[in-house]
Amino acid sequence: MGVRGFGATEAEAFEQAALALTAVVSDPVAVEAREAVSIRCEAPDHELLFAEWLNSLVYEMATRGMLFSRFAVRLEDKRLSAEAWGERIDAARHHPAVEVKGATYTTLRVAREDGGWVAQTVVDV
Repeated sequence: MGVRGFGATEAEAFEQAALALTAVVSDPVAVEAREAVSIRCEAPDHELLFAEWLNSLVYEMATRGMLFSRFAVRLEDKRLSAEAWGERIDAARHHPAVEVKGATYTTLRVAREDGGWVAQTVVDV
């Protein structure tokens, strides 16, 4: 399943792609931003950093049993620090469709496009 985020900044594109990741599992509108989780990661370049960001979210979703609906990403050189807000999965309310296993390098791309930024890849479900 492909996920893609667009933004005025690279960080916004990462945030929107994270929202697309949630949309693979459930309707993000149904996920309340009740609890914040801090995420930190780094990688040799921004494409690998994007994959690491999504994989960190997948890890937090799996280990905490949560879905996320709001994100604040800060990028500094080859490091990312972020907050993700969400809530525990309620199967009756969220109707999770699939479980995301992780981000792949298939179509992995972080680039300037049409005056903004795009961040995209394929995730395994």
